[in-house]
Amino acid sequence: MYFFYIDESGTRDPEVTGTRNDGTMFTKEHLYVLTAVSLFEGRWQRFDRAIANLKLELSDHLRRTNGVKFDLADCEVKSTWLRLPDLRKRESPFLSALTPGDLTRLAELYYEQLQLHHVRVFSVVVDKRKLRDHVDQHILHRKAYELLLERIENYLEEFHPKHNAVVVMDDTDKTINRGVAMKHAFFQREGNANVFFRHIVEYPFFTDSKLSNGIQLADLCGYNVYRAFRDGKFEYPYFQRLLPHFYISQRTPEEKLDGLKVFPDDSEWIAFARDGWKGFKAQRPAKIGGP
Repeated sequence: MYFFYIDESGTRDPEVTGTRNDGTMFTKEHLYVLTAVSLFEGRWQRFDRAIANLKLELSDHLRRTNGVKFDLADCEVKSTWLRLPDLRKRESPFLSALTPGDLTRLAELYYEQLQLHHVRVFSVVVDKRKLRDHVDQHILHRKAYELLLERIENYLEEFHPKHNAVVVMDDTDKTINRGVAMKHAFFQREGNANVFFRHIVEYPFFTDSKLSNGIQLADLCGYNVYRAFRDGKFEYPYFQRLLPHFYISQRTPEEKLDGLKVFPDDSEWIAFARDGWKGFKAQRPAKIGGP
């Protein structure tokens, strides 16, 4: 069995423009990214223990030096908290108390797990500028989830046909959760236009990200995808670190990065992703990806 941890970057708000109180218009972010990372059940304990042990080591050091005690639930890692000092200070006393070196050490440990545990990355990038008028935040989220499940199903069918998948997501909004669970159940019964879901089991498991290092890893990966597309820089270093770990099928053309989906199909970000992937592969002739 495989766990697939899912998290989002960007907002679910489908509107790309807004109006201020004085009547002037402003531009909202136009991207929404939903990302999953895989973890084989036999590797879960080593994955989780490595990260938890470092968090406990750092929190114990803070207790001895500053007299402040942190539980594991206080030690959540989020991309925004790592990147933005003011937000980190407001939202995470634990991360705020760490030195820059300790913050780097903690973040690097997450990324090291990709290679150590053969983690595969899957991501859906939604270009909200191209969505139809009827799309609200619930439709947007469910569509991104459907496209992500397609890639997970294809990956398991190709590389691990005897295994099933348990989806683990952050418990953020009851209405969103219910909509995703109902869509999930429909896919299990009926499939969709592209895939019959033979390996996705039960309903999504919604949990608090504070105690899920898998969801925290998905958060870090998801932001890197978001950042590369937002800035139009495929060479964004942390995104480039993820590329060898994306799902790459052996059944499709070499120029296709199967674990990354841009939606809708008329988005110019499709060409950006295709051309960026070609350039990356040209610089990395060694084998990339795999089961």
